Amino acid sequence: MPIKRTLGYATRTAAVMALRGQGLSTAAIAEWIGIEPKTVAALEASAARSKARARLPAEEQGRLVPFPIDVLNQLRRPAEKRRIHPNQLAQLIIEAVIDGNLVDAVLDDAGADYAPMRRGRVS
Repeated sequence: MPIKRTLGYATRTAAVMALRGQGLSTAAIAEWIGIEPKTVAALEASAARSKARARLPAEEQGRLVPFPIDVLNQLRRPAEKRRIHPNQLAQLIIEAVIDGNLVDAVLDDAGADYAPMRRGRVS
């Protein structure tokens, strides 16, 4: 039985919907996931039918982290080099930082308070 690629998402449908939300075309989504364009369309139709569904456990438990499109765009080339999606690369980077206890080293901010700031640089 072949393994279904989901790019780090729980399902192919979730991957399709996330990629569509990033503005990718049907052909691009099909290529990223390794499925036929008609399968992309079928997964989207299925998602539309179940729009009123209960939220996924990952959504309820706060496991999904949306990344701004500019961040994903900056990760696109390094992700392509690894043959993965930018979302998956972002997840791998975060996991490596956490596993290596490197948050302070990566941010190099002496524990600055980011609450009043928007994403970006420390003032």
